[in-house]
Amino acid sequence: MEAETVAKRFIILGFSCLLLSISFGLIASLQYIFPGLLADRLSFQHTRPLHVFLAVNWIFSCVTGIVYHYIPRVGQRFLYSVTLARVHFFLSLATILIAIGGFLTGHFSGREYLEFPPWVTVIIVAYWLLFFTNFIGTVKPRLKGAPVYIWSWCTGLAFFLITITEAHLWLLPYFNHNIIRDVTVQWKANGSMVGAWNMLIYGTAMFAMEQISGNNKIGYQKTSFAFYFLGLTNLMFNWGHHTYIVPASPAIKQVSYIISMTELILFANIIMKWKKGLLKAHADEYMLSTRFFKSADRWILLNLGLAIAISIPYVNLYTHGTQVTVAHAMGTTIGINTMLLLASVAYIFEGMLKPVAKKYVLAGLTTMNISLLVFWLSLLAAGVVRSIGQYEHTYFAKVSANILPYLRVFSVAGVFLVTGVCLVAFNMLAVIVKKQKAVPLPVKERKTTLQ
Repeated sequence: MEAETVAKRFIILGFSCLLLSISFGLIASLQYIFPGLLADRLSFQHTRPLHVFLAVNWIFSCVTGIVYHYIPRVGQRFLYSVTLARVHFFLSLATILIAIGGFLTGHFSGREYLEFPPWVTVIIVAYWLLFFTNFIGTVKPRLKGAPVYIWSWCTGLAFFLITITEAHLWLLPYFNHNIIRDVTVQWKANGSMVGAWNMLIYGTAMFAMEQISGNNKIGYQKTSFAFYFLGLTNLMFNWGHHTYIVPASPAIKQVSYIISMTELILFANIIMKWKKGLLKAHADEYMLSTRFFKSADRWILLNLGLAIAISIPYVNLYTHGTQVTVAHAMGTTIGINTMLLLASVAYIFEGMLKPVAKKYVLAGLTTMNISLLVFWLSLLAAGVVRSIGQYEHTYFAKVSANILPYLRVFSVAGVFLVTGVCLVAFNMLAVIVKKQKAVPLPVKERKTTLQ
């Protein structure tokens, strides 16, 4: 199995998780409206964790495949060890299947985002160490004076190991027997884990933008490194806005509030500057990738406004745990993370797509953007109504009835969102699964023997 084959398999695994995630997500949204839907076979208690787990694995599997594709070109050498990459893939696949089996049979840990049995984490840590080893071994020649995307990938890889360890501190009595410590550490770990995968995604975006524009200075610009350090600061301290309602140290909340105000600003600025400096010839050659980047830029600006709003303690007090939080999570996961991942996938495989397939992908992207906007706004409206109801101490049943019209719009928008994602995913998968090699990136590779 060559390195490029491993990369393709991870991307295919990622798309499989994406398609399953949106399917379970659609069922879960319908269960908001029809509480008895599939209650005997696949209740909301099963569909929600399946949706979340598979969405997270869409991100991690896809970004892993992209990084495996990019790093031989960045390091200007072949992959350090194809064997380690092969083992990494099969352990990842096994973990996903084990976790899905656990959810379907009712075996949960009860933790947010990491709802699979704790022992599964041992496998995750093992294959992540293999990934880290392969990464360092491949890019080692470029570590001195490395561009920002290498630092971004390295940081994401390292902090994932740290955060997943923190997320399991609840197994120790010191944390498990104290609800304040438990909740604080759980949200600290989960918030920082999001920062870790953002580092991986932003690294792939930076590299793709550099290659598309032909401007190899992007990875060395002061603005790019300023964004990296801002992202690193957010990763380590921004999580505090999740715990405003927990009676933890006020200093944590104050630092988090200040840092939250800077969230995503520089990255939006980098993309806008990149668009202005992009030659029309490059934009035409990489039309799909450019369109995905532009979509991500718009969603960054929308979610930036929402992120700043819900980071204000008084607002957070009433919106935390409502559909406003869900809107922020979905807008970020689909509008930003997914668009950036699709931009990189399009960059790698766009040259293999036929004109008809490109039209379908563009139609899917348009459908995604419009339906996601309706989806996002309906969640915001439902969340605001719920927040007002909670503030006025309205009965839960009445609040639920009041938000039902918005949830109906949310579910209908979800159907169109699924349609758009399927148009993009299936047309891309049609070329990814082929044995044909992806279009080479414009980087010279050193002729060595694959390990």
